[in-house]
Amino acid sequence: MAVHPSAELHPSAVIENGAEIGPGCSIGPFCLVGAQVRLAANVMLKSHVVLTGDTGIGEGTKIFSFAVIGEIPQDMKYRGEQTRLIIGAHNTIREHVTINAGTAGGGGVTRIGDDGLFLAGCHIAHDTQVGNRVIVVNSAAIAGHCVIEDDVLIGGLCGIHQFVRIGRGAIIGAVTMVTHDVIPYGLVHAARGELEGLNLIGLKRRGASKAEITALRAAFQTLSDGEGSFLDRVRSLKDEAAQYDHIAEIVDFILGPTERSFLTPG
Repeated sequence: MAVHPSAELHPSAVIENGAEIGPGCSIGPFCLVGAQVRLAANVMLKSHVVLTGDTGIGEGTKIFSFAVIGEIPQDMKYRGEQTRLIIGAHNTIREHVTINAGTAGGGGVTRIGDDGLFLAGCHIAHDTQVGNRVIVVNSAAIAGHCVIEDDVLIGGLCGIHQFVRIGRGAIIGAVTMVTHDVIPYGLVHAARGELEGLNLIGLKRRGASKAEITALRAAFQTLSDGEGSFLDRVRSLKDEAAQYDHIAEIVDFILGPTERSFLTPG
């Protein structure tokens, strides 16, 4: 066990031999920190937090009571292999959140980026790759092998099917089941997930110009009402993609590798 002298440990906390506790960390009452856990500087654990497995937590991350982080995957194919969970810096992980380690079949690593907000009761399953500044609202569940890109917001009580990709800047409305890939900046709602438009508010907040937003809306209209198959419509946007980075992101996302089909404009 390596505990930095500046770390504060409550007497009731259990720190197993081998754990690494960085400078300025605060570990509250009745927390359990496993032997393979590594905490960077200024990580804060409230009371009754369980950190286990081969788990790294980035600087300044705050984890609230009764969260269970780094436990074995909820996957019947898991056979006890050594896998990992890596969580970045400055995340806020609220009460009763569960985040599982990876599986050998899924690459062996579950990964969370920086500056995320994971609200009470949400679940991040094995081998999922979560980007930066992602918000997952209360009681939402993300299944295994998903890819959640930067700046995504997933509403409360949502379910994300395994292997789904959600592109950068997309927003998923509350109580939505998503079973297909979601394009960058997409806006998805309805019980069985329908692509209803673009996350224009999110785009404006991130500084997209009026010209970019106008071009994106026109591109979305092409995807919705253009001629040919969905992929034909995507390929027809190559000129717009050369002019606007946001459209290029959408085109590259759709033409990239995937295990699922896409939510298409209805």
